[in-house]
Amino acid sequence: MIHKLQEIENRFIKIEQELQKPEVATDPSKLQSLGKMYAELEPTVQYLREYKKTETQLNEAKELLNDPEMKDLAQEEITGLESRLIELEESLKARLVPKDPLDEKSVIIEIRPAAGGSEAGLFAAEMYRTYTRYAERRKWKYEVIDYEDTGIGGASRVVFSIDAKGAYSQLKYESGVHRVQRVPATESGGRVHTSTITIAVLPEAEEVDVEVNEDDLEISTFRASSAGGQHVQKNETAIRIIHKPTGLVVTCQDERSQAQNKLRGIQVLRTKLYQAELEKAQNERSSMRRGQIGTGDRSEKIRTYNFPQSRITDHRIGVSVHNILTFMDGDMQNLIDELVKAEIAQKVADASE
Repeated sequence: MIHKLQEIENRFIKIEQELQKPEVATDPSKLQSLGKMYAELEPTVQYLREYKKTETQLNEAKELLNDPEMKDLAQEEITGLESRLIELEESLKARLVPKDPLDEKSVIIEIRPAAGGSEAGLFAAEMYRTYTRYAERRKWKYEVIDYEDTGIGGASRVVFSIDAKGAYSQLKYESGVHRVQRVPATESGGRVHTSTITIAVLPEAEEVDVEVNEDDLEISTFRASSAGGQHVQKNETAIRIIHKPTGLVVTCQDERSQAQNKLRGIQVLRTKLYQAELEKAQNERSSMRRGQIGTGDRSEKIRTYNFPQSRITDHRIGVSVHNILTFMDGDMQNLIDELVKAEIAQKVADASE
């Protein structure tokens, strides 16, 4: 590991020297390219230099163990330095793990009720609010693409986008089956019911990722509707797109015009086609799956929300949190951080085999 890190530091030093040359300062393109590489390598180099410094301090402290007057003080210092050295080593290992190229992308999220009838629809609507509150906490922009209301405050389908660099790196762990255990508002006997919803988090595809041929599309229009299925617009602004080669169907009715809905619908379709290609490639490279927390498959039960006990348990990493109300208000970063750490640890373990 140290050999790889030393190569990174040597490359960093060369870039640093290049940036000081007058001819580079007058070449905006080269300056930008080198500046980007410098910024990417700098945090790793800082950790490495602190690691080396801590290692030197530790060796010096160990030498003081032979001095009776300094032994106790040295032992105390050694304990702290050894602890810091372990922390730095873990951080450096994590920085050697290849980044997921999709991590920087924005996302499109689709939420659907599964088992549990109207209670599942209510929970689907609540999880939509959870993710939008999370986006607001992070000052991320989000936009509804399609929202099908059940008429009693629930949702039969929600599709929305979160447009932020790095959104996929944080929210990719949400794909799968979410189970809720609680007493529904409609339950007079006070019995706890179990319901499930499915969530898919897709890295938003750009035109360069997937080309959509308009000849492959069957496009129809209909009037946008509100809760209870009542039409709220006289004009047919909502769009339904069928991708004939795959049979994929996309609807979009949240925008005000037919043209805007068509553009958003094609964006969702492009993202779904992109996801299908990614899953195909990942299945062909089974080793890639080992470095992930969960498969991201909608059929995999990933988390249980137990309201009577105010507990949320993520089954993939065996971690529970007990702040269910604040979590549902978008305060979910602590659990996401645990999932990120678990995935990095898995990838480090795989890389060392």
